[in-house]
Amino acid sequence: MACRISELVIDAADPARLAEFWSKVLGYVELGREDDGSIEIGPPGVGFGGPQPTLILSPSGDPRAGKLRLHIDVNATDRDQDAELERLLALGARPVDVGQTGTESWHVLADPEGNEFCLLHTRLQPL
Repeated sequence: MACRISELVIDAADPARLAEFWSKVLGYVELGREDDGSIEIGPPGVGFGGPQPTLILSPSGDPRAGKLRLHIDVNATDRDQDAELERLLALGARPVDVGQTGTESWHVLADPEGNEFCLLHTRLQPL
């Protein structure tokens, strides 16, 4: 038996803002809020324990120190990469230079709080 990723926790200065952003990016819905200000989002109708991990946006006032050691990769499911890039930028993502050469098949972006993520080229089937 092995483990599987059930949820990812992201420290956030403004959990509500990031929950809204990532919900729109991933097609997730809010699953719950904790007294500490944490917000959990996940796939509609499935939630925690489904085939996709949920995200918990956890309040933190700690400044980020250096490059993230983990980042999220996303793939479009219903459009090509260029159209998805336009959609993500309209939602508030911004391009980030982390030393790319310009020949990569992916785009490096940051969410509204500067957390890097990549938009990969391959279109995936929706779950």
